[in-house]
Parts: sequence; C-alpha cells; structure tokens
Amino acid sequence: MHDHHDTERLASYADVLAGDLPDTWTSSHIPADAEDDLAELADRIWDLDLVAASLAEHPLHQAAVLSRPDGAQLVVIDRHDDDGFLIAAVAPRALPDDAYRAVPEPNGITLSADDPFLSAEEVAGDLLARYDSALAQVRHNALGGLQPSQVDRVVLTWQPDGSVATAPVDDRAGSILLANGFDLDPQSGIYRISADDTQVQARALREIGPQLEAVGIGTALQHRAARTAPTAAPAAVPSAAAATRTPAARGR
Repeated sequence: MHDHHDTERLASYADVLAGDLPDTWTSSHIPADAEDDLAELADRIWDLDLVAASLAEHPLHQAAVLSRPDGAQLVVIDRHDDDGFLIAAVAPRALPDDAYRAVPEPNGITLSADDPFLSAEEVAGDLLARYDSALAQVRHNALGGLQPSQVDRVVLTWQPDGSVATAPVDDRAGSILLANGFDLDPQSGIYRISADDTQVQARALREIGPQLEAVGIGTALQHRAARTAPTAAPAAVPSAAAATRTPAARGR
C-alpha cells in the first residue's frame, strides 16, 4: 500500500519549491490511484538521463507537477536510490514530434530533501534555464523555423492550413492578440487565428498592428512561398512512441 507520509512529503516539498521559483508557479499532486494521469505524464517527461533511468526501474506511483501560466511544466518525483527527489521538464502536449528534432533534452536533476529553498536556486540556475531555452527552440520549430518573436517585435507566420500563428514574448502582446480573435494554446504558448473566415482574419491582422505599436511592439508578417488550399491536418499530439522515458524521438 502507498505510504501516506510519502504523499504528504512530496506534495509539501513541491509546494515550497513552486513558491520559491522565479515567476509564478503552482503545484498540483497526482496520487497513485490516478493511473491514467500518471501514464500520460510519464510519456511527456523530457529526459534521457537520470530521470529516464529511474522511470525505467520504478514507474510513477505519484508525482507533483509545477505549472507556469505560459504552459511550462516541471515534475517532481521520488528518488528511489536516496532520500531526495528528482525534477524534470515536461514536454508540451500540443507540439508535433518534428519540433523536437535536434533540440537537446533539458535533462532533470536531483534535489536534496532537506532544503527546498536551496533546491529552488539550483532549479532556477540550471534546469529551468535549459528548459526555457529548449522550449523556445521547439516552439520556434513548430512555427516552421521562422524567426521567433522578441519582446519588442511580434512575428506572425502563415501556416499550411491558412491560419496565422505567433508566439509573442510579452504578455501585453498576448492580450492584444486575444482581444482580436486569436486563440491561445496554453501548452505550446502559440497564438493562432484560423482562416475559417478570411475577412475576420484580415481585419484582425490590420487592427493588431496599430494596437501593438501603441505599446511599443512592432510586427512582422512572414508569408509562405506558396499559399495552398487549407487541407493540412492539425498538429498531432506527441505520441507515446516519442516519450523520453524510452530513448526515442525527442531531441533526436
């Protein structure tokens, strides 16, 4: 039977860790009886090193997920060869497998059970920095390899299905996009406006320029070489075959 003390210990540690990381993070606990949730989470753990090795020997029996408003997630799990914990990055659900090619895995690290405040410093200075870098690269790849947005410049790009997508850096830009008909995928951080109504789409693209400029943000619209009929299927959810706990596709 699962040890209730272990559950409380992990959940409490993750709560403290989340509260001491830079930016805003929330913590949620996934218990042992949530088998489907644990299996889905294990398939998205972005690691080919010590966390993957641990999962190969000890399948998840509980986990604590740390979440940031932009969709970034970290997972804290028990460490079975010591009294501490392991923490790893979680890959977004919504990005296609191709986006992960040639992106190094932001492999996880060990955490001391005695000092979650020191652990937060280690996570911020090591894992989180590598995760943010890898996350920016896969989001960039998912947008077709075009130049990513910057704080003072939003790059919009035509997609094969006729939609227009972007991943703005600044929350001010995100608010303007949402107000003009863009939809946000919180897992990927990508804002998209469909081509279901091209007049609505064109009006939105006209109107966001002056609104962004008013807050000091420029825009750039990247066109594809040739527009085609909107026949492309939506991006696939990464499959279990791409899961990092079985050294396969991510980053390869």
